Parts: sequence; structure tokens; C-alpha cells
Amino acid sequence: MSRKVLECYPTQLRKAISQFLPHQGLELLSEDQRLRWTPRMLVLGAILMAWQASMTLKDRFAQARVTLVQMYQTRRRPGKTYEGFIAALAAGSEQLLEKVCVRLRVAVQQIAGTAWEICGWVVFGCDSSKIDCPMTLANEQAFGCGGKKKSGPQQLLTLMFHVGTGVPWSFMQGVACSSERAHLLAMLRLLPAGALLLADAGFTGYELLKALMDSDRFFVIRVGSNVKLLTKLGYALKEHEHEGIVYLWPKGKQKKQCEPLVLRLIRFVDGRGRSICLLTNVLERERLSDQTALKMYRLRWGVELLFRAMKQTLERRKMLSDRPTHAKVELAWSVVGLWLLGLMSVQEIKAAGEDPQRWSPAQALRVVRQACNGTLGAGGCLREHVAGSLKDTYQRTRSKKARHWQHKKKEKPPGEPRARMATPQEVLLASMIRVKKIAA
Repeated sequence: MSRKVLECYPTQLRKAISQFLPHQGLELLSEDQRLRWTPRMLVLGAILMAWQASMTLKDRFAQARVTLVQMYQTRRRPGKTYEGFIAALAAGSEQLLEKVCVRLRVAVQQIAGTAWEICGWVVFGCDSSKIDCPMTLANEQAFGCGGKKKSGPQQLLTLMFHVGTGVPWSFMQGVACSSERAHLLAMLRLLPAGALLLADAGFTGYELLKALMDSDRFFVIRVGSNVKLLTKLGYALKEHEHEGIVYLWPKGKQKKQCEPLVLRLIRFVDGRGRSICLLTNVLERERLSDQTALKMYRLRWGVELLFRAMKQTLERRKMLSDRPTHAKVELAWSVVGLWLLGLMSVQEIKAAGEDPQRWSPAQALRVVRQACNGTLGAGGCLREHVAGSLKDTYQRTRSKKARHWQHKKKEKPPGEPRARMATPQEVLLASMIRVKKIAA
């Protein structure tokens, strides 16, 4: 392959990435001639490293740097050592992430088009997963071990994604025993007003649901037997007009005279005879029918596909950094790499007239890796290759399940929430709280 062809794809890749990065605040050049890693070079280097398949950080950096030099052949060369790169990235990572993530969220809405809404709702999903880290003393002390015995240090990654496009929207990371509810509470401000949030049974709780309701946002959340609900409380004046009205009002909140949460309980039975119970604060069935709520909740599975793409496709099941500060940076920019990969793919897939939810992380990653190492093919267009990053549509005749798959954990599906009729004392207390609220 000629040198001209080798230079073609990195240039196209640079333009494809740069369109989703901030136009201001990421300087390519610096007045300090001694500075090898400028903000834009750091961001591009971190993204390119997130896409590399090598098993060591130094090899990933070396491959990313080669591509970075090809992207900017007339610019001053960046630093040659991984140690210098990661030190510069760790020092400015928080500020760079904030700028980049704001721009990426804007890009999600811009490229979504008609996929921004589903059935009249702007829908987001959320879930958490644990990411392993090397078993160094520093990592153990910083992150802790949140799994079973003999498990190593881990980071908890909470990911929010836009359901219509299937790409990330926001994320938070913490130590192994972090609260995924606290992560979601911290990210609520990033959701558009009126958005609909989908979440699994781990995200139930009075404080979280009340925060969602107070912020003018809606939810469809699965509930299990760990949740206690009340019926016939009479707090909702039109309780008789809406079937399935229940109340979330823990004893502790009653003692503090906090108002009960008025919710709607939706019950289904799947094909295996298992019960599926959903809670929503959309009380009117005309606005959100039971079947639409179930359809929405099943779309939450997209976040599991993103975690699979992160752990299997990008091969980031375990971070490689032995220092906690570097491990945090490595995980954060791995998520940004996946996010940007999704934006590039969805943009070109929509331009080709295809469904954006058909984007394949594996196919897209294969394209960008080949563009980096010069094996994509001579004289081609990167955008056309990315547009072809689609999931297969053929009908399988056999199950994909492995014959001898050893599952590490077998979690039982959540049972039905425990619902009981409100006592006369609770009805009286609820009435008093309603009168005070009206008077205020």
C-alpha cells in the first residue's frame, strides 16, 4: 500500500472524530514550546488508545501515537513515552472530560433526528456494572472489593444511554461499593425535562423516585419483593379514576410527615410464567399504556449491550493501570471512546437511511482499527465503511447459548412487590399532609 493511502484514512478519521469535539477549549497548539501534549492531542490520544486491541498500555499508546502523528503530519510530534502521556492526561482529565461530554451530549441530540423520541417520549436507560482493576495494594485501598471472596479491586460504572440511538448519554464511576442510586441522582440534572427513564429493580427507593418526580421527569422502573407499597390510601383525589394506583410511603417517611409518592403499578406475566412488575409516575393510561410501558422497559436492554461492547468488544473488562488515578482515567476515556464510536456510526447509518439502533460496535471498531493501522483497503471512504457497521439480520436456526457455559452467578428474577391496604391511621396522616400541602 502506498504512503498516500496510509495517510488518507488517518486524515479522514481525524475529521470524523473532530466534528464531535468542542470547537473551543481544546487547543491544538500551545505558546509553551516545551509542551508536547496539548489538550486536543491528549483527547485524541486517549480516544485512539481506547480503540486499540493490544494487551499492554504501552503498546496501545505506541499504536495510538503512530496514528496521531499521521493525523497531524505538519505539526510538532507529541511526546514519545506513555509515562509522560498518562501524567499529562491525569492532570487535566477532569476538565477535559467535562468539556468533551457536554459536546457529545449535544451531538447525540443533533444526529438523533426522528429517533430522538419513541412513542412521543424522550427515553433514556440506566444501569451499573463493575469493572475489574489490577490487584495492586494502591488499587485495593482506593477502590475496595465489592464482589465475593478472592475478588480484586473494582470500579463501579453507572451508564446512562439514549434509547433512540443506542449511544451513551452520561456516566459516573466510583469505588466498588458505590451507590448506583447516588450516581443516578447526580446525573439527573443532565436529563432533559420531561424525559422518561428506564431502570431495573436496583434503582427503586423513595429519595430517588421523589427526586425524579420533583424534577419534572418520568420513569418506568421494575420493582421486586423488596419494595413495600400501599393501596387505598386516598391521597390521590382521583384515585378511583386510575386503575393500579399505589403509594410508596416507607415508615421512616411517615414519621417525618413526608408526602407519599403516588404511582401506578403495572403487572405482566411473561412467556415463562414469571411476573414482571413495573412502577411509573405516569398515572394516565392514555398517556402511557401498559403495553407501551412494557415495550419501553424492554428497550432498557440496550444498556446491557453497551456494557457487553465495553467489556467484550473493546476488551475493557479489566483496566490495566496499577495506580488508582490512572485506572480512573483509563476507564473514563474508554467510555468516551465507546461513546464516540457510537456517534460516528449512528450518524453515517442514519445518513444511509438505516435504523440507528442497528449499529454494531464490533463492526465499527473493526473499521476504525483498520483505519488506524492502514489495512482498511486502498482508495476507500471511511464514512462508507462506518455506514456499513450494522448488526446482521439473518434468522438463526440454533441458539447462540454455549453448550457448557459456566455462569458465575444465577440471580433470581425479582418477585412481586408487597402491597397492603393502608391503615386508618395512615389514611388520616395522608389526609393531614394533603391539607397542609394545599394550604401552603
